[in-house]
Amino acid sequence: MALYESDHTKFMREMMAQHPEWAEDQRRGRAIWWDRKVDLDEQKAQRQASEPHLPYPYDVNFEQR
Repeated sequence: MALYESDHTKFMREMMAQHPEWAEDQRRGRAIWWDRKVDLDEQKAQRQASEPHLPYPYDVNFEQR
């Protein structure tokens, strides 16, 4: 099983070999969503500022505030 390579993986390897310029685009795209520094203070402030989740709203015994 260690030698198995899916058709999709083979296709992507071939396409990346044919289009090496895509690697830079891939890195830039990844940086947009994943490779960011996390500001823990900002994250904590966001959590504290948000309202708590309400209980399950479809419960027949649920009372609205």
